[in-house]
Amino acid sequence: MGLDMYASTTSETIESEVDFKPEEANELHYWRKHPDLHGWMEELYYSKGGASDCFNCVTVTLTLEDLDRLEKAVRNQDLPETSGFFFGQSCDEDRAGDLEFIAKARSAIGDGKTVFYDSWW
Repeated sequence: MGLDMYASTTSETIESEVDFKPEEANELHYWRKHPDLHGWMEELYYSKGGASDCFNCVTVTLTLEDLDRLEKAVRNQDLPETSGFFFGQSCDEDRAGDLEFIAKARSAIGDGKTVFYDSWW
């Protein structure tokens, strides 16, 4: 048990930035127990109008602008400190994986795909 986090892509047209279920999705990146990144994604979800009472098993799109803000937060070690049941703890080594994800996500968007985040805990 624990926090499993996924970034995926889809070629489908997505009508909403949050709370959608694509029929086709391809995994782009996976994290295990990186709660501070999850907290950042949760803030993004609610800022885009997310309506779920619990930020679990819901989707949020990531735009190039979102990725710019995320990269700045990662580089400045400014992800929000986040905790939760079975979430584990973020560590400095997560930064390299986060930056790798951001590069892959930018490339996918450049290829015309929608990048989105989802999690399960």
